[in-house]
Amino acid sequence: MNSAQQKMYKKVHDQPIFRGLTEEKFAELMAECKLTYYRKSAKVNYFITPHEGLLLILTGTAEIFIVGDDGQSFALEEVQEGEVIGFSNIAYYLGESNRPLDHHRLVLEVVEDSYCLQIPYAVLKERIDDTDVRDAILKLMSIRLANVYASLGEQVKLSDEWGESEPYVRRVEDFMNSSVITASEDASVQQIARIMVDNSISSLMVVDQEEQLIGIITKKDLVQRVVAQVANGELKAKDIMTKKPHTISRHDYYYEVLSAFYKNGVKHLPVVEDNRLVGIVTLSNLIFKRDRGSMGVLKTIEEASFENLPAVKNAIYDVLSSLINDDISTIHTLEIITKLYDRLARHCVKLAVQSLERQGKGTPPVPFAWYEMGSGARGEQFMLTDQDHFLVYTDPQEDDKKHVAFYFSLLGDAIVKHLEKAGYSRCVGKMMSSEVQWRGSVSDWQQRLRNWALKATNDDILLGYNFLSFRFLMGDASLHNHFVRMVQIQLKSSQTFLYHMAQQEQNNPIPQVNQSFLALFKGRGTREIIDIKKNALFPMHHCLQILGVQKNIITRTPLQLVDDLVQLGELSAGFADDIRHAYEIALRTRIQLAWKKHLRDESITTEIQFASMRRWQQDEITTMLTTVHALQSHLLAKL
Repeated sequence: MNSAQQKMYKKVHDQPIFRGLTEEKFAELMAECKLTYYRKSAKVNYFITPHEGLLLILTGTAEIFIVGDDGQSFALEEVQEGEVIGFSNIAYYLGESNRPLDHHRLVLEVVEDSYCLQIPYAVLKERIDDTDVRDAILKLMSIRLANVYASLGEQVKLSDEWGESEPYVRRVEDFMNSSVITASEDASVQQIARIMVDNSISSLMVVDQEEQLIGIITKKDLVQRVVAQVANGELKAKDIMTKKPHTISRHDYYYEVLSAFYKNGVKHLPVVEDNRLVGIVTLSNLIFKRDRGSMGVLKTIEEASFENLPAVKNAIYDVLSSLINDDISTIHTLEIITKLYDRLARHCVKLAVQSLERQGKGTPPVPFAWYEMGSGARGEQFMLTDQDHFLVYTDPQEDDKKHVAFYFSLLGDAIVKHLEKAGYSRCVGKMMSSEVQWRGSVSDWQQRLRNWALKATNDDILLGYNFLSFRFLMGDASLHNHFVRMVQIQLKSSQTFLYHMAQQEQNNPIPQVNQSFLALFKGRGTREIIDIKKNALFPMHHCLQILGVQKNIITRTPLQLVDDLVQLGELSAGFADDIRHAYEIALRTRIQLAWKKHLRDESITTEIQFASMRRWQQDEITTMLTTVHALQSHLLAKL
């Protein structure tokens, strides 16, 4: 046994699981274990069955990923020399019937060259009855649990910094280039060079006949392995390519890919699925295609004072411009922008509360909740529009009503001023928490809803529609739950009001497309005009809202409502797909129209000239209006 082997032998013998054994017994157990050497970037599947036992990292470093049935992987932790993985199987060893990883698998990705020792279940079973071994394993498990929690904590923190949903932690499939230039392993170097020059690319993927990735060739490879060396005979792709290149999955997150670039010192990462090449991401492409400024915007929002709130609008518009220019889907774009606007709105409310405290007006005397309405609540706001919001607060004691009402009148005014400073114009219809009719206690709101239902004028119905789009944005969660229950109960006892709302839809039908389009348009000379909001989005919203309320569903966005109505059997899956498609067409048309007018510094409208559109666009609009008409007919059939 040479010195290196003796050193490794001693390192294993000193581990708690083997400590105190005689040389003979140690040698016997070691014969059942498996020592393996892994090179950097190797990926190893472990613990497919519990009998594989534990894995001891003797030298080097590795990262642990947990992979679900859907193929998506998530970084769990990093393990270093002397650490053990596989403790998730301990419960199984101790008699539990199920394993926590039955529907997932662990993948070990080697960060640097490593020696690992696999300790099978048979060895562990023999040693686990020893009290010292049990204590040692308990200690190791405690340390591992602490490390895992720390790792998860870091990921939660990172998620917080990027936002609260996937749009801020974008996946590879959102920004990879699916069109990849490839060559066979037998292509000559001259052919490789010509392909790279003709396509203005700096890397080329080498694949076999089944499109399986087998290598990568970069300009650096051409220089180092061809130009700088004198080679005998004709070189082919397989002679100069880098075999087993670093790869990524289409499900990996942006930050994971960025880490892979810097950690491995590469500038090109092939995207593979079951080792089949499906795309490529370059470092420059990653930086260019990312949600430019998203992280900076979050910081800008959270650090904004009243004086520099206007800067946030420009920062968000920069992100919006990038998303539009990068052809990100309309729904995905709105998810991203909605999260930014939500943060901005919450920050304005927070600043408003702080401003009153600084003025000596005190803190909120009772819990409150602040809600958005309109396009912001529906997740459709892509540019700052007018304000649409209201305040709810807990019913105060009788002798405290005036004081509480006075404080929230001040807070309502302060919120409106802060939002106005940020770029939200004041609502022409005065649907803002600065107005007494848009703030109040839960009891005040209950009476307000009763009055709308009893009168049921056109104005009351309009108020009802706007109110029913409400979405909780900030405040006391318990109060919010109480408020929602009150609204549900009140609406359930106001079926006549819902009938009047549906009747209003009947009085404003969407013409069938087999009728003359002249019935659809407002005449402006010889021009034919469609208003995307009035002819599509508003009828769609209203129908979904009424159907939702009938099923006791409120505080949901349009797409969430569609999903819920399918679950409850109100809409068929096929019809729901048509509605989603129509919704995206309407939103995309509206965004494209408004953004072009914004760039030209023109007044923003929601009207489009149908006759001036291309034929395929006309067909899309026709399909969209047909679906809205079908949704309206579906609602009216229930009257």
